[in-house]
Amino acid sequence: MSEHAERSEAGVRRPPGPLLLGVRHHGPGSARAVRAALDAANPRVVLLEGPPEADALIALAAEEDMRPPVALLAHVVDEPGRSAFWPLAEFSPEWVAIRWALEHEVPARFIDLPATHTLAREEKEEEEEKEEVGEGEGEPDGALSEPARAVRIDPLAVLAETAGYDDPERWWEDVIEHRGTPGIEHRGTRGIEHRGARGEDAFAPFEVLGEAMEALREVYGAGGHDRDLVREAYMRLQVRAAQREFGDDVAVVCGAWHVPALRQRTTVAADRALLKGLPKVKADMTWVPWTHRRLSRTSGYGAGIDSPGWYGHLFAAADRPIERWMTKVARLLRDEDRPVSSAHVIEAVRLADTLAAMRGRPLPGLTETTDAVRAVMCEGSDVPLALVHDRLVVGDALGEVPAAAPAVPLQRDLARLQRRLRLKPEAQDRELELDLRKETDGGRSRLLHRLRLLGIGWGEPVASRGSTGTFRETWRLHWEPELAVRVAEAGVWGTTVIAAATAKAETDAVGARSLADVTGLAERCLLAELPDALPVVMRILADRAALDADVGHLAQALPALVRSLRYGDVRGTGTQALAEVAAGLAERVFVGLPPACAALDAEAAEEMRGHVDAVHGAVGLLAEGGEEAGGGADDSRTGIRGRWHSVLGTLSARDTVPGVVRGRAVRLLLDDGELEQEETARLMGLVLSPGTAPGDAAAWIEGFVGGGSGGGMLLVHDERLLGLVDSWLTGVPGDAFTDVLPLLRRTFSEYEPGVRRTLGELVRRGPAPRGSVADTVSGTPGFGPGLDEDRAGAVLPVLRLLLGLDEAGGDVGDRRDRGGPGDNDLVGAGR
Repeated sequence: MSEHAERSEAGVRRPPGPLLLGVRHHGPGSARAVRAALDAANPRVVLLEGPPEADALIALAAEEDMRPPVALLAHVVDEPGRSAFWPLAEFSPEWVAIRWALEHEVPARFIDLPATHTLAREEKEEEEEKEEVGEGEGEPDGALSEPARAVRIDPLAVLAETAGYDDPERWWEDVIEHRGTPGIEHRGTRGIEHRGARGEDAFAPFEVLGEAMEALREVYGAGGHDRDLVREAYMRLQVRAAQREFGDDVAVVCGAWHVPALRQRTTVAADRALLKGLPKVKADMTWVPWTHRRLSRTSGYGAGIDSPGWYGHLFAAADRPIERWMTKVARLLRDEDRPVSSAHVIEAVRLADTLAAMRGRPLPGLTETTDAVRAVMCEGSDVPLALVHDRLVVGDALGEVPAAAPAVPLQRDLARLQRRLRLKPEAQDRELELDLRKETDGGRSRLLHRLRLLGIGWGEPVASRGSTGTFRETWRLHWEPELAVRVAEAGVWGTTVIAAATAKAETDAVGARSLADVTGLAERCLLAELPDALPVVMRILADRAALDADVGHLAQALPALVRSLRYGDVRGTGTQALAEVAAGLAERVFVGLPPACAALDAEAAEEMRGHVDAVHGAVGLLAEGGEEAGGGADDSRTGIRGRWHSVLGTLSARDTVPGVVRGRAVRLLLDDGELEQEETARLMGLVLSPGTAPGDAAAWIEGFVGGGSGGGMLLVHDERLLGLVDSWLTGVPGDAFTDVLPLLRRTFSEYEPGVRRTLGELVRRGPAPRGSVADTVSGTPGFGPGLDEDRAGAVLPVLRLLLGLDEAGGDVGDRRDRGGPGDNDLVGAGR
């Protein structure tokens, strides 16, 4: 009697032929049902939906260091940029089947279309279709083009709509996830319900789901999944081959959508005809770490589920899942210093149960638990609820692969670049000085910037001590073991460093929330020299700038954009398009800034002063670039400084503009030499006029002096400014001085103690007497001590000696005689 017959006599009765276990990829209910069915059937071989090239990697799943979520990565040997991923989580039915086979020493094989054909077909069809892992699909990770997506159906959505559900996820939870694992004893109303005896019930969910999919395929045929016809033909051939070797004692774990096709009786010749002439390339495969976040649809590399963290919880906590989930949420909120007690947990569980009963659901689902958490633990606020969604519902679990696994293509490319650039990873911190004019140093800089864009913090840029030129860079390097995981995680963006950084930059540009984020990204693309990503970023930047009417956003974006122009010369990167966008952005700021500065409160006025400072610095760089370009430069760049000065003049003269902004505008004009001292004094006098509120006058002085932005040192080294401030302050009326004093104290308290001490000493000395040498200096009102003519005269002999001069054409000896025997130049100079 055969082994299979013995198993049948043991009390397990299953459908004839190969055991087809139709599942939802990454469905915890399907995963539990698969284990129960395999335990009941105990097949001699397990066939899985996936690329056959990965058969040699299955044994690594038993390694202690292998921790899901992980993914199978296939890439073309000669072109690593062409790749595909097959993600697996702990709650994926395929992963459960692999682990069961390894535990029971049963062969496990992948039977999907080989990756050699999949990658070749993708190259041929890339303009029409991209890879996708959809509902009920097991294709490589990716997304379809819009025309293709429009004709494809979602099997779960159709079944949910037929059952009266508007949400496929809720239908799946009610029908599958909350049904539980057949063959396991009942655990009570608080847990997922498990019912039935071991045996026949273990196959019931697969039979029912298979019948539903068969009905769908009778109506929709391939449902727009034309590539599946070829894949299913290959699967049928592999199932037949397994039957020849093991008989009907075969278990097949595949997407439920494929079950009717695998049951279909076709000839071998017909299936082979579908496979004839398929393109083929040479491909490599490996395991790479994956994350729950990558399993989410919102990540851009979705695998068909919105809440991987929630599904992982349902799989791991079949006993009292709601209570355990609320405990997790409470622990997370407590870690964020939010007051959550045990009573909150109890009430949240009760509310979730009540909501499920009112909505006619067998157990609370994610919707009910989310509503309960919002009402009880988050006090109705969506802010902490967003944290729960990000940390728990989606989750940040990161998988690990054993050292025995083949290297990730991105890691290989990084190692190759490290060898070529002689940039060896080291555990100890070290500083690296780079001269970007040298080819090797330029390559090192590009590599480090690309890794930073990918989130691989191997190097951190620091201020250069040797030079302030743009051709110098200083990096602090430190390699940590965790960075190897970051490299593997970044492999989802591409298989080479430049390809991954390009894809990441393009994705970040599309998802950027503000205009300043896009301009910062453009700067990073220039530093990393990503020629393919820069046009995409610039297009998005131009679109965002054209639609954004907020002057504050435009002012925030301009500085980073203008800084980026500085990197064109030394890095050899064309920045003409960048310069045009920057000039256009500057003009929009010039036009919108005066009206945007009207009627602002104190906080908004302070923020606007920061914008004015940032734009002023950007205009200086932009004007310098236009002047250096000479006559061939765009006139909008060469005349931009004059237009900006006109804007500052407008700001300084409008009474509706806050005092801190008006004072800052006057200060910037004075620094640029566009405002005479007399005009500055006149503006100060206007501020002190009886019609000006003391608070506004003090704010004007705060903007003029500069607060903590270096204004104190300017007052110390420029006695002209100190004299102007002193003249204004001594002219403040007595009845207004008390109101002004707190604001002035706040302004000067931001200075360093040494600066305040020096200013106090200068004010204590007071202005020098009229007619002194100090007054002969243009623009100096006389602050500081008068010139000591005796001490100054003692220095003159030393200066003449150094310069080789004498007073009346005599020699040095004559000068010494005239100086007298007791004179000592050094003593005189120090007296």
